[in-house]
Amino acid sequence: MSVTEDGRTRLRAFDQFITKLSSRCNLCCDYCYVYELRDSGWRQRPRIMSAPVREQLVSRIAEHARRHGLDRVRVLLHGGEPLLAGPRVIADFTTAVRRAVQGTGTEVDFALQTNGVLLTEALLDLLLELDVQVGVSLDGYAEAHDRHRRGPGSGAGKGSHARVTAALALLGGARYRPLFGGLLCTIDPANDPVRTFDALAAHRPPAADFLLPHGTWDHPPTGGGGDGALYGAWLCAVHDRWRAAGRPMRVRLFESIDSLSRYGGGSSSEVLGTVPAAAVAIETDGTVAWTESLNAVAEGAAHTGGTIFSHSFDALLGLDSAPEDGVGSLCRRCRECPLVQVCGGGLRAHRFGRGRGFANPSVYCKDISALIRHITSSRDQ
Repeated sequence: MSVTEDGRTRLRAFDQFITKLSSRCNLCCDYCYVYELRDSGWRQRPRIMSAPVREQLVSRIAEHARRHGLDRVRVLLHGGEPLLAGPRVIADFTTAVRRAVQGTGTEVDFALQTNGVLLTEALLDLLLELDVQVGVSLDGYAEAHDRHRRGPGSGAGKGSHARVTAALALLGGARYRPLFGGLLCTIDPANDPVRTFDALAAHRPPAADFLLPHGTWDHPPTGGGGDGALYGAWLCAVHDRWRAAGRPMRVRLFESIDSLSRYGGGSSSEVLGTVPAAAVAIETDGTVAWTESLNAVAEGAAHTGGTIFSHSFDALLGLDSAPEDGVGSLCRRCRECPLVQVCGGGLRAHRFGRGRGFANPSVYCKDISALIRHITSSRDQ
């Protein structure tokens, strides 16, 4: 990281590469930031990342790791639904990356984020052989999950909960459990928070992330941006259940708030902290994007203006649009708030709107503030 004179923090290197092996999905989740928000670029991209694009990406990752002497990089296989790329593409790509960084001193961690519908024993055997961690999206109990995460079809498609929980039964078994990276749950205040937590905990995940659905001041999430704090209250209830249950899995959001409020420093949750995430996304055509939550802002808002063919990752960091954060990048109200060193102003995309660009508090300001105060007060009890 480097810090400018006005307090903005800029990245010096990437260590996370979000690789879009597939630009399509086999579910139609109504809150999806790829297909349902402000950016429609996915329509023009190849369905599967081709061999030439994968080869160039492998070269760029190895080049970047070598140039910066990175000890470790993380490659997240993503989509759409990455399993739609097929086992051969997954195997060829992961093997090629590991081969390319041999001799650089860089270790590579692979993870795959899936909706779980396509997971089978054969695929899990392959991922076990390739040492690829698996994260699964699950929004809780059946009614909660199927409210949004449904299959394609006219009107509302069939819910996916039964298929996802069947896949989790495989992933949670003794043979494949070493691959289990965790669960990803998108918050809906209409779902019961305690039942949602219990449904996740029943699968004994090593970790769980609770995600705020992406929105802006111009296009706020349901119940967000108003006088209340529906999402904050929901998360407070989950936090209390998590503590009462003996913290059966890691929850990055809660742990990050606790750590930042005690010691400061960085956050492992992208929605908190004043240090920008060292991540970049590569689309199926080789286009490079910043954090994809910017898809909630406007058409093209996440674009860097470069591709892996036209730019090295170092060259991308030199662009005016490169990620920067820190207190100096926030609006005055955030800079003067006593909680800013914990929340960091919230996710950049969530600050957008009102004719002021990103110079706003987060549309979730009241929710995040309520959660921070709740966690810090609970710790002292």
